[in-house]
Amino acid sequence: MMKDIILSVKNLTKVYPGVVALNQVSIDFKKGEIHALCGENGAGKSTFIKSVAGAIAPTEGTITIEGETYHALTPAQSRGHGLEVIYQEFNLVPDMTIAENIFLGSKISDKKWVDYKAMYEKTKMLFSDFGMDIDPLTEVKELSPAMQQLVEILKAVSKNVKILVMDEPTAPLTVSEVEIMYGIVERLKSRGVTIIYISHRLEEVFRLTDRVTVLKDGCYVDTVKTSSTDRSSLIRMMVGHEVENVFEEEKHSVSDEVILKVDHLSGNGVKNVSFELHKGEILGFAGLVGCGRTEIMQVLYGAAKRESGEIILDGKKLSIHSPQDALAAGIGMIPEDRKRHGVFLGQSLRWNISISVLKKISRGIVVDTGKEMKMAEDYRKTLDIRTPSMEQMAGNLSGGNQQKVVLAKTLAVGTKIIIFDEPTRGIDVGAKAEIYKLMNRLVKEGHSIIMISSEMDELIGMSDRLVVLCEGEMMGVLEKKEMEKMRILDLASGSR
Repeated sequence: MMKDIILSVKNLTKVYPGVVALNQVSIDFKKGEIHALCGENGAGKSTFIKSVAGAIAPTEGTITIEGETYHALTPAQSRGHGLEVIYQEFNLVPDMTIAENIFLGSKISDKKWVDYKAMYEKTKMLFSDFGMDIDPLTEVKELSPAMQQLVEILKAVSKNVKILVMDEPTAPLTVSEVEIMYGIVERLKSRGVTIIYISHRLEEVFRLTDRVTVLKDGCYVDTVKTSSTDRSSLIRMMVGHEVENVFEEEKHSVSDEVILKVDHLSGNGVKNVSFELHKGEILGFAGLVGCGRTEIMQVLYGAAKRESGEIILDGKKLSIHSPQDALAAGIGMIPEDRKRHGVFLGQSLRWNISISVLKKISRGIVVDTGKEMKMAEDYRKTLDIRTPSMEQMAGNLSGGNQQKVVLAKTLAVGTKIIIFDEPTRGIDVGAKAEIYKLMNRLVKEGHSIIMISSEMDELIGMSDRLVVLCEGEMMGVLEKKEMEKMRILDLASGSR
């Protein structure tokens, strides 16, 4: 084994009943490199990470870490070799302080009791070492998701990490926080830490990484130097074909008809927001994390209390007090966190699509299973939801297909206006193109869309007009020709 290889997997295979999640995968990771792991949803990335972290036992193959070879690792053995994983779902205790979370399960000093003073001082030094100024006594539940992500990273660092696996680490971060995280990652690399970096955001891959490994359908495709490839080549390896332009060249036409007017709407931490939505329009909402984009949509959708202002749909004032009121009026919402708020993971595809329209497909209190199946099957075909069966659990579908299920459930109600909150978060590049095509098709068919996104290219590529918010206030509305990255960032930062 080469001296600079800290982790090596050979012929790694994991078979579940009816599914080969990993198939004879072999990859070497060098000490002190940032190594990207890329691939579509379902490519095998999560199974690979769980195998090297000891969360699951491979069916075949070996894992060699720091020169020791295993057929299967336990979590304790993996951690004993300095391997830590930061998953997309945070592993923090909300009611404990930052310091308590970082050193939970670790020995702080030689004292027989918990040395809170030493814990505080070590946390303070850790933050200072990485250029961060946060009070270690702050409870985690008081932190934004972005700051919780940074605490997760420093928690791993505190354990003298040698191999750090980061799964979509920038998903909840603001622009400034992303830069802080980049600095932390680059500092860890300079100290000899190996970073395995999983991300669907290819700009991050090219900014940070030394090498890229691509997986597809559980199989190894290739490992290349990041500097020796380009975006098109990487996408081609991931999806198996060229993705020329994820945003359609042929744009839809937007009507002059105003379908929705929001006038001085306040509530849920947002104040005095006014905008109009035209029929057949995609109206984007931009701003940094915490600016109020989701919060104002929650008010519009009835998921949060309206304090003042008016909502006028088709010329009629609406009184929306709940999501049921919004849906009845023809306003639907595709939430940011589809796993928690969009789909019932433990229920079938058929069940998820029909749950919002049971009255329509029931005779009295009995569901007409024939109508239910036909409706679900129609949406499966229309939205191209890829599933072996209508009885497949939603939790077993890829991120892109889960998003289509949420959309099917929303369309089934008969919505005219659809709010998409981060429509492609956690979705691979191939599935993104499909979601964009669906959105463009919906507006061509007469729907209107409000889209919240943290991805600048997505906002500029998809929006007909763009509303920019900062700290709960509206900073301006940009027409298509005015959508430039620096202009959007200036407004999002509070400059008019």
